[in-house]
Amino acid sequence: MAKNKKSSQGGMIYSTNPDFDPDQYREQESVQTLPPSQQNLKIFLDRKNRKGKTVTLITGFQGEENDLQDLGKKLKNQCGAGGSAKQGEILIQGDFRDRIFEYLQKEGYKVKKAGG
Repeated sequence: MAKNKKSSQGGMIYSTNPDFDPDQYREQESVQTLPPSQQNLKIFLDRKNRKGKTVTLITGFQGEENDLQDLGKKLKNQCGAGGSAKQGEILIQGDFRDRIFEYLQKEGYKVKKAGG
């Protein structure tokens, strides 16, 4: 099978627009990760669309995907639970709001418990 390769124009092959600028559609440079004291994180307890399973959801992270993955890994190790980290959200399986809240405060993050 042939491998699909994107063109140097970000996947754009042809445009009939004479004013088309392919540079405007290229991926933006990744956002710099803010220091912990400038992060505003919210901790939710969520069950929606999870077949009744409870998860702890941390939202509001601003920064690079790698830094999000690292923080997610630290939180999963801290709680001894599974989870995932993507698109600015960290999901930890189970109800660990208090433990995560204390850990993030100790690390210097601004944290709020949100929802119910």
